[in-house]
Amino acid sequence: MQGSFFRFYVHENQRHRGRLVWEWLLEQANKLGIRGGSAFRAMAGFGRHHTLHEAHFFELAGTLTVEVEFIVTQEEAQKLLDRLHQEKVRLFYAYTPACFGVINPDAADPPSVGDCV
Repeated sequence: MQGSFFRFYVHENQRHRGRLVWEWLLEQANKLGIRGGSAFRAMAGFGRHHTLHEAHFFELAGTLTVEVEFIVTQEEAQKLLDRLHQEKVRLFYAYTPACFGVINPDAADPPSVGDCV
């Protein structure tokens, strides 16, 4: 199936409507019917301000990035973008074409295309 990686990069302590943004994103995607999503905490990184943030034992939480990732169809991506615009959430994202499927699918899985690889 053709679709895209839809990744959002947020600070681990960033909030929207009192919720952590990464949790809120996963919840919204689930409500919209997106089949799955994951959140990953960074070990180190820097952004547009060029400040390096690294995980240290004694460092205060909240300065690192969380990547929230979905593999979506174009329709699913548009639904999620519409929700983000509606909520006026400011986020950095990456949207990359992807081919995806399930090996040995069951009846509940979306159809796969054989020409992905």
